[in-house]
Amino acid sequence: MSEREDDSSSPGGTTRALAEVLARTRYEHLPPAAIHHAQRSVLDWLGSALGGSIEQPARLAQQVAARFGSSSDATVFSAGRASAPAAAFANGVASHILELDDIHKGSTVHAAAPIIPAALAVAERERADGRAFLAAVTVGYEAAFRIGEAVNPSHYYFFHPTGTVATFGAAAAAASLLRLSAAQMLDALGTAGTQAAGLWEFNADGAMSKHLHPGKAAMNGVLAADLAHVGFTGATRILEGERGFFRAMSKSFDATRVIDGLGSRWTIGENGYKLYSCCGHTHTAVDAALEIRARRRWSPDDVLRDVNTITVETYGPGYEIVKEMNPHTPYQAKFSLAYCVAAALLEGELGLQQFSADRFGLDGVRDRAIADLLRRVRVVVRDDLTAGYPAVWPVRLVIETGSGPEHAAGDYPRGNAENPVSTEDLERKFSAVVSPRFGTPTADATLDALHSIEQCRDMRMLFSELGNLRPQERPVLSSVVP
Repeated sequence: MSEREDDSSSPGGTTRALAEVLARTRYEHLPPAAIHHAQRSVLDWLGSALGGSIEQPARLAQQVAARFGSSSDATVFSAGRASAPAAAFANGVASHILELDDIHKGSTVHAAAPIIPAALAVAERERADGRAFLAAVTVGYEAAFRIGEAVNPSHYYFFHPTGTVATFGAAAAAASLLRLSAAQMLDALGTAGTQAAGLWEFNADGAMSKHLHPGKAAMNGVLAADLAHVGFTGATRILEGERGFFRAMSKSFDATRVIDGLGSRWTIGENGYKLYSCCGHTHTAVDAALEIRARRRWSPDDVLRDVNTITVETYGPGYEIVKEMNPHTPYQAKFSLAYCVAAALLEGELGLQQFSADRFGLDGVRDRAIADLLRRVRVVVRDDLTAGYPAVWPVRLVIETGSGPEHAAGDYPRGNAENPVSTEDLERKFSAVVSPRFGTPTADATLDALHSIEQCRDMRMLFSELGNLRPQERPVLSSVVP
């Protein structure tokens, strides 16, 4: 086992050093840039959470959450109210269904889906103000990103970091809102770590477990903070201990990633945003396909006529997640690099409509044009590209045409910090998801609420009406499993 553990700058250990910084961080301690990125993250998350709240996995989770007991602590989007742990669970599940929620490349964590539902649920229950909520989100991202980077990439082979390392983030966010001391924060992290779970085996079946992971991480994070609040103790070296998270859940780890710049460099600024409703490991290739399509000014007929072969060169860890070549369901299509490239190249976009249930069946892709193009796609894993992951998510795309090859390449998909999108882009994305489902007035009013978070005196009031939403449009991904 290769490992790197340098606690020379963190007396008492890595976990304790992290807990101390997380516990003392308040809104007024954070730079404006960190708050700005927290606001962007909440904006991006809320669209995914609302859009996903009417999908089948979310409805099932809401039914189960309602059985946890009667309470009105916190909002459950489009499903009323529930206890804080139950609301965190249900909204966490909803947040990850459309595959439009954020992604951090260094840790490969979808942070918003587990962390923000936990923060919102506790903020509503505790009647915290908007500034405390934004600080909690920032603290939660800090814990998740830093721990995720410490165990990535080896952790990623078996474990879904959104279910594992984000449990720490959800606990930190909830603990921040409870104003836990450093010792209590340490207990919360210890209890979070012993609950951290999420295995990739669900991907073989297209099971709903992927949506469960952020929901359970959010719920477990609230539980960890609540337990610490009343004196329940947790492992004090849950990260670096001999039988702790690092050694148990990675072949190699670098503990210094947790403490490097801790308290001065806020990692939420590294957050990435998804413009396509599919796995992030497909996005660099989709960008490249759209670049070539625009360069050639192709129509769908042009693509089918001119394209002979499509070769996608990619990195190994990403390919392991998106190697499905002929998806049978919308869910599988979101994890098919070949399908995503073919659909984007043919249709010039990759939104929710490219993953509608009527496009897939027992024999695979039903759409004849995409199925035709899909047979021309070849995916190749290159060692030199794999060597750069996770610092870069590189793709090289070669399309052979009758008039010669077309090339495009990228290391960072659009939406990453190195290839950023504007807040206005994120607001348009929000409206495009929310308006068709709940109406333009609801989308506009929710955007107004988002703009007022810093001035909000009671988070219980800000989004309370979102529990009463009724959809105007049918769910788009109701056929999630075969």
